[in-house]
Amino acid sequence: MPTFFAPDGTRLAYHVRGDGDGDPAVCIPGGPADSCYLGDLGGLSAHRRLIALDLRGTGRSAIPEDTSSYRCDRLVEDVEALRSHLGLPRIDLLGHSAGANLATQYAARHPENVGRLALIAPGTRALGIAITGEMRRELARLRRNEPWFPAAFAALEAITEGTGSDWEAINPFFCGRWDAAAQQHQAASRPGNEEAVALFAAEGAFTPDATRAALAGFGAPVLLLAGEFDVNSPPRSVAEAAALFPDAALAVQPGAGHYPWIDDADRFVATVAAFLK
Repeated sequence: MPTFFAPDGTRLAYHVRGDGDGDPAVCIPGGPADSCYLGDLGGLSAHRRLIALDLRGTGRSAIPEDTSSYRCDRLVEDVEALRSHLGLPRIDLLGHSAGANLATQYAARHPENVGRLALIAPGTRALGIAITGEMRRELARLRRNEPWFPAAFAALEAITEGTGSDWEAINPFFCGRWDAAAQQHQAASRPGNEEAVALFAAEGAFTPDATRAALAGFGAPVLLLAGEFDVNSPPRSVAEAAALFPDAALAVQPGAGHYPWIDDADRFVATVAAFLK
């Protein structure tokens, strides 16, 4: 597996998938989790070669000596080091979930180095967009005819009210359909480095006012893709994020949850490949 060094000397790894035409698309996972859960993004690798970064302390990347460097804003220079290592003057950047916070901050800090920016089921903390418990419950109620709904909804209510923490019970809400494939993928998507997760959003990780101001002049095209049923990244919050970019397109994938390439690979690939071409 190819590796490179971050500015602080931490060895970082990345996965190369596909042999699509043109320059690669750099993919930032959420979590922080091993980027393997991205797979080939439903077949997107047939259109563009995908470079999936293992964030420090995850996957095959090393644990840094200074664990405060797990903070989201400090990871920006790891992405910049990868761009330099690849020898690309600009990169098309794709961020999923929490990885969209990192991709967004990279775009704010290095706008000249971004060709296109795709934010998939994006986290919005870097932009200061809050997601309320009622927004999540509203989306969850759309699934009320599912057999697993009663137990999952009770767990979700307890979590949003601060009286429960059964995150496993709400897993079905992250998927457009809760079948065996979705269950297997959800299990593989769990972060493995609890410290990296805890420190990713540590105090100072996000400066929304500054990020918004920087992105007000961001000239590259942006795609924001939300899943219709995604309680993690509700379409309403993703639409609010889209309004902050000068040149943004919003796509809401019907029937999809937090992993739209799992729920409907063909639709997902068609949307993202058309944007990246």
